[in-house]
Amino acid sequence: MAVQTLQEFLSHSKEKDASGDAFELESPHLLEVRLNGLVWAKAGAMVARKGEVKFTRQGLLEQGLGNLLKKAVSGEGMQLMKMEGSGRVYLADGGKKITLLRLAGEAIFVNGNDVLAIESTVENQITMMRRVAGMLSGGLFNVRLSGHGIVAITSHYEPLTLPVSAQTGPVFTDPNATVAWSGGLTPEIVTDISFGTLFGRGSGESIQLRFAGEGWVVVQPYEEVVLQAKE
Repeated sequence: MAVQTLQEFLSHSKEKDASGDAFELESPHLLEVRLNGLVWAKAGAMVARKGEVKFTRQGLLEQGLGNLLKKAVSGEGMQLMKMEGSGRVYLADGGKKITLLRLAGEAIFVNGNDVLAIESTVENQITMMRRVAGMLSGGLFNVRLSGHGIVAITSHYEPLTLPVSAQTGPVFTDPNATVAWSGGLTPEIVTDISFGTLFGRGSGESIQLRFAGEGWVVVQPYEEVVLQAKE
């Protein structure tokens, strides 16, 4: 990039008001939330704010007893904070790319670590994958998002959406690279020792997600978390 004058830099990098939505991307890696009430955000994601905003970490029972029990079993969970008040809050997560999705009654599943912000009109529910507790330390959890409103999800680099259909057969993904999938799909955990040198390097065996049916799955070109075998 060519050298800029100070005024050119300030003009180029200043915040934008391109839409009337509560969520707006200031860049592919920075989300502006126009707060007027309540929004849920990933704990620790705030980088700046303006106005009268109160931050409160999510209470133990605010996700319901079922979600609380799943957190207790997994040792993990989607750590959210309430942002309440009136103002603007700027969110980011390690420089990851942010994608905004408007739900209009649909349901999607998102890797728990890839949820950045949720409008209060969107319901969230933690789900655990079967058979995973005995394979992976801490388990593997995801979040079902449903209803009406905007959600912000993150990925390392540009995500890729793969269609899943009965005609083309199942799609297999690395759990560490799986970002989201359509609400009608239920992934299965599968293992294949013969691919142990390529997948699941932390455990020495292949651990994959198998998606079959009709829908889609989103992957990223990055393995975000190293899976460890349970002792």
